[in-house]
Amino acid sequence: MNTAIKRPVALVTGAAGELGRAICMRLCRDGMHVIAVDLDLPAAQTLVDSMDCQADQRAIALHADMGDKNSIDAMVEQAGAAFARIDVVVNNAAVNHRGSLFDFDPAKWDHMMAVNLRGPALLCQKVAPYWQAQGSGRVINMVSRCWVAGGPPAYVACKAGLVGLTRSMARELAPYQVTVNAIAPGLLPSAFTLDGRDAESFERMAQGSINSTPLKRLTTPEDIANTTAFLASADAAFITAEVIHVCGGSQLAPFGSG
Repeated sequence: MNTAIKRPVALVTGAAGELGRAICMRLCRDGMHVIAVDLDLPAAQTLVDSMDCQADQRAIALHADMGDKNSIDAMVEQAGAAFARIDVVVNNAAVNHRGSLFDFDPAKWDHMMAVNLRGPALLCQKVAPYWQAQGSGRVINMVSRCWVAGGPPAYVACKAGLVGLTRSMARELAPYQVTVNAIAPGLLPSAFTLDGRDAESFERMAQGSINSTPLKRLTTPEDIANTTAFLASADAAFITAEVIHVCGGSQLAPFGSG
């Protein structure tokens, strides 16, 4: 174990996707050691290989299936062996098996709950002893605007549950000076969002989002990465149990001029 770690250590799940990649890159740029975790280890390693680390800074790639407790436990043990501390956890990994109330698959529902909701809880449970020993820590959970707007029931239930988990963990971890917050992105034009949609339907959805957003554009991965970096920093030490909507004002209800 390396007991001489001076830089903060950030663990990011779902690191190989567009959003995870932007978050890892930003936290690396801010001087943190980065643990890039993904189900696709080669993709996570490719990300790590592309990161511009300083001489005393490290980035490593680790595999984890966030729906599998044993896999999560093994990953955290590897992270602990590499750095001897974990300061920041970004729960970004997610799956989305679309389906309406009338046709959802119970097995897919259970898989989504396991990855999107139980996984973040199990990861934080496993990392908690580090935070207790350190007397500090940060948790940033990626939720979704759908937790207030509705949508596919299984995905919405997961993300609404993650908001509740954020608030519960904020209470339980506060004695150790650990803050727990959530980020609700606006529509992101990513492979995750596009999965299962044709280009034409996504374009209609994107245009509708832009029309309802006061700042008149879609969310970018960098928008989310910047907010993550702030919540992970010392500047956000007194912010906890919040859901930050990074969506250009689309959380505002329509306001008539008459």
